[in-house]
Order: sequence, then structure tokens, then C-alpha cells
Amino acid sequence: MSAQLSVQVDGEGFLINRDDWSEEVARELAQADGMEISDEIMKYILEARQMYEDDGVVPPIRKFSKAMGVDSKHLYDVFMKGPMKIICKLGGLPKPTGCV
Repeated sequence: MSAQLSVQVDGEGFLINRDDWSEEVARELAQADGMEISDEIMKYILEARQMYEDDGVVPPIRKFSKAMGVDSKHLYDVFMKGPMKIICKLGGLPKPTGCV
């Protein structure tokens, strides 16, 4: 049914090897989940990756929305559910703590 991904993912669709990530891979992961990456979503992904690079941890939603200058409610509107989990998944980052 879904296209074969060019990268290895775990049972939840998170990248096994973070070094496999690229914008193209992000688009593949999104497509596998039936979504498309807009410029706005890519901006969030790239920022989350930079914050992870700087801090070594996935930012909590409050810190992330503040850094992006948007209300966390807006992120829920854009992603429908669990924005940080989706951002991390598409961004090749580890699953955020507190996400089930």
C-alpha cells in the first residue's frame, strides 16, 4: 500500500539512524503517514533539529513554540495531534520524552 522507504525506521516510523535524515527523507516519512510537508512544517522541522543539535535534547512544546514565536495551540492546529512527536519523527530526531 505505502511506498517503500529508502531508510530504516523503527516500529513507530522514527529513523533508526539519525544520519540518514534529509529533507527528502522527511518528505518520504510524511508521505508514508499520509501527510505533506508545507514550508511552514519544514521550518518547524529544521528549527527543532537545530535546537536538538544545540541542546542535545528534543525541546518541550512550550519552549519550542516560544522559540518559534507561535502559540502551542497553533502547532496543534497545524499538526492535528502531538506536534513535537510528529516534528521529531519527520525531523529524524528521537521521540520526545513524555510521548507515548
